[in-house]
Amino acid sequence: MFIQQLEHRQQQANSLLCVGLDPQPDKIAALNLDLLSWLKALVDATADHACAFKPQIAHFAALGAEQTLTDIIAYIHQYHGDIPVILDAKRGDIGSTAKRYAEEAFVRYQADALTVNPYLGGDTITPYSRYTDKGVVVLCKTSNAQSGQLQDLVLQSGQPLFLQVAQLAASHWNEHNNILLVVGATYPEQLKSIREQVGDMPLLIPGIGAQGGDLADTLNAGLRADGLGLIISASRSINYAGSGDDFADRARLAARQLKTDINQIRAQK
Repeated sequence: MFIQQLEHRQQQANSLLCVGLDPQPDKIAALNLDLLSWLKALVDATADHACAFKPQIAHFAALGAEQTLTDIIAYIHQYHGDIPVILDAKRGDIGSTAKRYAEEAFVRYQADALTVNPYLGGDTITPYSRYTDKGVVVLCKTSNAQSGQLQDLVLQSGQPLFLQVAQLAASHWNEHNNILLVVGATYPEQLKSIREQVGDMPLLIPGIGAQGGDLADTLNAGLRADGLGLIISASRSINYAGSGDDFADRARLAARQLKTDINQIRAQK
């Protein structure tokens, strides 16, 4: 089961840090490395500090690098097998199309979890959640500035849409106990209310760093009593911590520092 694998890794590595893999050719062109070599170096440099890796599918598909995505996930499984891979694709569809998206993520790419958009309702979740050993990471309250245009709309029940998503995710959609939620670090008050709604459900947290999310506010709002329950995602601040031949060392230092910062706040709770 994905959640058990994730939390075992978090305890083993004493880390809530998820390292995103977002290759941007203009930023790695000067290194004289092919894409797969760059990714392997980045993975190896940061693995000790990571509870998960999160490749973003658009950064590969736009380059026609789907085989490289397959290869780097296989590499992580082979050499860092206790670290799960979350494929960030934000898929959202129903029926046979959703089944194909699920096959793409879990069979073709062999990802351990997938981000999913719930806007079409519960029948867009089922084709993914039926893979009971995989994680389904549902968008709930995203980190972008205009997320509230839809996610904060108040329903007839009196609660905002994002809380309705959280409620459904924690109950009707979670038959196999493999649902997680995406909640942006840029909205700590909403994060607190989601935590209250979903209990111990793990939450994937983007928005720390470049988007301005506050680490202490995020951890205070979302940590469980056992010090787990959050997956703090960072991509650009680690991927491009250095631009020279020492890029991997710089990435390692950036990952270690963020892990340390997280753990210092955890220790105070």
